[in-house]
Amino acid sequence: MNNLNEFTKRRKHIMQDMGKDSIAILPTAGEQVRNRDVLYPFRPDSNFLYLTGFWEPEAVLVLIPGRSHGEYILFCREKDENQEIWHGRRHGQEGVLQHYGVDDSFPITDIDEILPGLLENKTRVFYTMGIQTDFDQRLMGWVNQLKQKVRMGITAPGEFMALDHPLHEMRLFKSAYEIKMMKKAAGISCQAHKRLMSSCRTEMFEYQLEAEFIHECMYHGCRDSAYPSIVGGGENACILHYTENDALLNDGDLVLVDAGGEYQGYASDITRTFPVNGKFSPEQKALYEIVLEAQYAAIEMVYPGSHWNAPHAAAVKIITRGLIRLGLLKGRIDKLIRDEAYKAFYMHKTGHWLGLDVHDVGDYKVDGEWRILEAGMVVTIEPGIYTGDNRKIAKKWRNIGIRIEDDVRVTRTGHEVLTARAPKTIEEIEALMSKSSAEKKAVTKR
Repeated sequence: MNNLNEFTKRRKHIMQDMGKDSIAILPTAGEQVRNRDVLYPFRPDSNFLYLTGFWEPEAVLVLIPGRSHGEYILFCREKDENQEIWHGRRHGQEGVLQHYGVDDSFPITDIDEILPGLLENKTRVFYTMGIQTDFDQRLMGWVNQLKQKVRMGITAPGEFMALDHPLHEMRLFKSAYEIKMMKKAAGISCQAHKRLMSSCRTEMFEYQLEAEFIHECMYHGCRDSAYPSIVGGGENACILHYTENDALLNDGDLVLVDAGGEYQGYASDITRTFPVNGKFSPEQKALYEIVLEAQYAAIEMVYPGSHWNAPHAAAVKIITRGLIRLGLLKGRIDKLIRDEAYKAFYMHKTGHWLGLDVHDVGDYKVDGEWRILEAGMVVTIEPGIYTGDNRKIAKKWRNIGIRIEDDVRVTRTGHEVLTARAPKTIEEIEALMSKSSAEKKAVTKR
């Protein structure tokens, strides 16, 4: 992820918001121990990644508008031949100057000596407290050092502001470059979901489907998942964030797969629900058609000038009406919606922002009102129905979980479904699974 012009524009924009006599400090995420001397795979802090494109750990971004020696400073690890033999290549100071558009770079080991000087006589510090408590303490220590130098004519910053709001507002509106990355993630993930439908069979384990997804994504360039995959068969599909993925897939059940690959830091987020044996039962089909109709209606409410909650309201109306038609809810639709009776079957919202984080940054309300959708935003649309072990309904309806989720970009004239290539109609799903089953039988006969 290295597009110098893209990252330069972002930093210039944030520095314009900062104003004079200010400094922004943003450390990346730290490496985390998995067990003993084994670390989890490293992934940079998303705000840091958004402004730098730099993937190495142990780095701190500093922005100083108007600094004569360069506004963009990066503290990072030095080149170290011995460490690179064991743990991989490092860019070092010269490398980041050459490849990342950095104006000035210092070894991360020198930050205690150099950063206090960069803080001198600044009135405002943009830094988000509470994320990295160790770094919070170091920063306050540097500020306290400066306060002791007041007789030398040196002043310490007196105002601290979170960088989150201006930065998150920027991240909410995706550039053409970002949409390109998100389309890549979406395209690979769509192909992975098709692979799952083609490979699914009775008495597979959920984790075997998960493995198929990970293989397809990684093989095509999504080196990591955007979030832990949810692969829930039968009653497990009614657990919204089910991640055990260790049960057998049984004949006659549906399997819900909520999984998305991450490409160059950008997330996709797709959910598809399909029959383990390739054929929907009448009850499964009836509930699935309601969810699909609700999703279509919600997607139609994604356009500039609509508001954030409009897709959810559209989905709730369709789902409530459908549940009444099937006899799973009883009463007048307007009262059932007002009383939120539908939450017994549909308990979550219809979507969220999507970007560098799967649940991406950005306010959902502004001044107490639902946010108006604008071109460049990307949302998920994911209605569902989950009957669970509800003893108030007939047994034939129980333990069915269905969710259908797509990634939708707000365009200037409407919307674009980035994940449209993943089959979701009953006809598409059954045809794909039937074809796959026939091909497997033909291979077996040979």
